[in-house]
Amino acid sequence: MKIYGYIFAALIVCGFQSVLAQNDKPRARDIGIDVGTIAPGEHNAITDVKGVLVGHHTVNIGEDVRTGITAIIPSSHDMYRYPVPAWIHSGNGYGKLVGETQVREFGEIETPIILGCTLCVWTAAEALKDWTLEKRNQGQHTVNPVVGETNDSRVNNMWSDDSAREEYTHAALNAAMSGPVEEGSVGAGRGTQAFGWKGGIGTSSRVLPESLGGYTVGVLVQTNFGGDLNINGAPVGRELGQYSYKNQLEEARRGEVPMDGGSMMIIVATDAPILSRNLDRLAKRGMMGLARTGSVAHNSSGDYVIAFSTNEDVRRDRGAREPVPAKTLSNTAMSPLFQAVVEATQESIYNAMLKAETVTSSRGTLEAIDVEKVKEIVEKYNVTNFDEKLSPVSGNE
Repeated sequence: MKIYGYIFAALIVCGFQSVLAQNDKPRARDIGIDVGTIAPGEHNAITDVKGVLVGHHTVNIGEDVRTGITAIIPSSHDMYRYPVPAWIHSGNGYGKLVGETQVREFGEIETPIILGCTLCVWTAAEALKDWTLEKRNQGQHTVNPVVGETNDSRVNNMWSDDSAREEYTHAALNAAMSGPVEEGSVGAGRGTQAFGWKGGIGTSSRVLPESLGGYTVGVLVQTNFGGDLNINGAPVGRELGQYSYKNQLEEARRGEVPMDGGSMMIIVATDAPILSRNLDRLAKRGMMGLARTGSVAHNSSGDYVIAFSTNEDVRRDRGAREPVPAKTLSNTAMSPLFQAVVEATQESIYNAMLKAETVTSSRGTLEAIDVEKVKEIVEKYNVTNFDEKLSPVSGNE
């Protein structure tokens, strides 16, 4: 009984997604930052792809633990027997991504996807394995958990046992739901940064017009990288005095060792019927969306894109002995999906930063970007309200 009491107490301290209210900070579109030309879905979130669920568990313990777990569940069906087509693209491979090789070998994912801190991945993988095996008939003899990470040690003591507990992963998985997704300094984004400011979790979606297939693409990001922040072409980072190597050059002049890197996890979901080869091509476009915001994928940055399709027509019974037909899109139908991924990734990053709140611990502080100053800069460069300046594009056309 003691262990259950401890777990219950820990969950009360840390908090669940279901009891965390959305903060009142704006998303990108709330302040006129319309990214691209394809319309977003109902919630402008990865959960606009039918069947996808997202859950967070945010951890704040003592003076130095500021971390959390975010869970993305591609589908509620038996993913072990009917894995979803998937691919993982490594934009820059300085990271710890559990389960990567099997996904790239088979082109399928058989578990939810977990995001956490760098030294949390093995504990999270163990928890995801247990959570999967507890489900009837799933993972009868083996299971390949997929767990990604970014380094949140600027404000989080990721070496502490309190940063990595299995119950955090179980809580995030059990809190997973459809609908709006909480963004900013929550879940796996609690201790992360972006462009020198507080970053975190962000999400966005796009719905193609019916003439282009009518498919939905959703993206969720866990930001933790540097560069020169660019919003729709406006040099926001330079205007605010925060740009690549500014701090590093100052540190070098003082004889200090320059800092480098950061990481980025990008999750791409779509209901388009595509298999691993075209999911690989889709995943690569996530890096283009990242580049649009001002990142260059530094040397010590772990930048990964995990893409999957929820379409039932491309699922295959892992035990099938006969050829399994799959109704998939042709290569020529992929370009609109490529654009959707680039736009949704770009907007997800902006949402992560705008929704983030300042996080402080004994290790340091990550300041949230000043939203009012961002508004002033994007208006100065006339890069707002693009949707009012272009012909409308919606998923119903």
